[in-house]
Amino acid sequence: MKSQPSNRFTLKKFQTIVRAVSTYTQLDLLVTHLVEDICQEFDMRACSILLFDDRENQLFRMGSFGLSDEYLTKGPVFVDDKCNSFIKGEPVLISDLQNDPRVQYPDAAKKETLVSLLAIPVKYRNYTIGEMRIYNNRLIEFHEEDIALFLILGQFLGLAIDNQGLRNFIASVRSSMQDLPLRILNG
Repeated sequence: MKSQPSNRFTLKKFQTIVRAVSTYTQLDLLVTHLVEDICQEFDMRACSILLFDDRENQLFRMGSFGLSDEYLTKGPVFVDDKCNSFIKGEPVLISDLQNDPRVQYPDAAKKETLVSLLAIPVKYRNYTIGEMRIYNNRLIEFHEEDIALFLILGQFLGLAIDNQGLRNFIASVRSSMQDLPLRILNG
């Protein structure tokens, strides 16, 4: 019987990450720090956060750490039925990036020496809006509680992304309102 990997997500680590997600006002800075922290805290090779664009049916990179420019520009990341983490909204562990049929760019993974991937959905309410991908150059093994906490982190991140979009919308409305004649605003 295979033993369960040890739990690496301590309460202190989780509190630190959740506090950061809830207090950052600059989404790009939050994503930059988050992907780097995940790699360092969990001894992973790389981490990337991608957002879904339903017009293009693609995932676009918001931020990453530990991946080469060549890997990042390998081609579009399309969402299809093979992309279970995004479609089903559940975590997916791919143990062999170089030979798994779900992987769109196995040659790029080989060149980057990536072996395994844990994909965590980023959700807002009941919608999957993106994906957090954690890569390693050896087999990834996480305790089931670590994966559960990554799922919660994916929900917090989805909320932060949605809040940033709302802040941007309000700022654009305010800007538009300032351009209106006073007779309209006071009438």
